[in-house]
Amino acid sequence: MPVISPSLLAADFANLQRDIEMVNASEADWFHIDVMDGVFVPNISFGMPVIQAIAKHAQKPLDVHLMIVQPERYIEEFAKLGAEIITVHQEASIHLHRTLAQIKEAGCKAGVVLNPSTPVSVLEDVLADCDMVLLMSVNPGYGGQKFIPQTLEKVRKLKAMIQEKELDTLIEIDGGVNQETGKQLVEAGADVLVAGSYVFGAENPEAKISGLKKL
Repeated sequence: MPVISPSLLAADFANLQRDIEMVNASEADWFHIDVMDGVFVPNISFGMPVIQAIAKHAQKPLDVHLMIVQPERYIEEFAKLGAEIITVHQEASIHLHRTLAQIKEAGCKAGVVLNPSTPVSVLEDVLADCDMVLLMSVNPGYGGQKFIPQTLEKVRKLKAMIQEKELDTLIEIDGGVNQETGKQLVEAGADVLVAGSYVFGAENPEAKISGLKKL
């Protein structure tokens, strides 16, 4: 069964505690939290106080995706706020190996994120240091975008790299995930599915999560 990580970017911010409690009660495994700075991506999302409030009510691990420049400046703070997994963009991390070590030293699992245009080959020398690799299946910055089909081939290539190196690195996918694309992704080798508007825009979000969990 895939790990399901609903993206709170698509939650109702006016009823955030309600949506958090829904995820707590569902078959979901993690909470996906997209942190955007308006520089690396054209949108701005959660700040530190909001994440602190989420952590008070969340009963499942916080999967924190940093879409920010110089993410190394904030690793310790996100760890203190309750992040269990922190992923940083390869495109935003000049000293990626050092940043991954920093995340682990802070007591979190470490991951790298790749934009749609970034090939998985860039991970050759750091893959062994990654607990997880997040492949963006849309261009980062906004929810509700259409899935990029080329992602399936990227998943297959990355899975082959992981198996060749005999690693336990998880493959996470973020963007345009629904029942159809989720099935294709799991068959290609994905381990973790992030779903935002597909879950929170549904009349029965828990049913959508359950459907993804059964893929």
